[in-house]
Amino acid sequence: MAHSAVDAVRARIRTDLRAAMSAKATGEIAVLRTLLAALDNAEAVPVAPERYTERQFGDPGTEVARKQLSAEDVAAILEAEQREKLTVAEQLAKVGRADDAAKLKADASIVGRYLKS
Repeated sequence: MAHSAVDAVRARIRTDLRAAMSAKATGEIAVLRTLLAALDNAEAVPVAPERYTERQFGDPGTEVARKQLSAEDVAAILEAEQREKLTVAEQLAKVGRADDAAKLKADASIVGRYLKS
């Protein structure tokens, strides 16, 4: 998956988000927004505390290019999101919260749609 393929995954999530919003599918909307946020957060450039200097608002000297995610990075992010949901679902099922576990499993299946691309 080249950079354009990474953009394609993000575009597909955004298209599905618009469709979910039109359908008022609140659960799916939440999952898709979480996926977009996870991808955006992964692109953030870390700031080393020892190199931080305070700047005025709007100073162009603070602009830094975002990290470029590889196909493996995107897959790892999506797999981590799915794994987290399945792990928590398993824990909830063990303590008798089957409804919450079922919801998380459904959320994990939504994430799985983007792993198969």
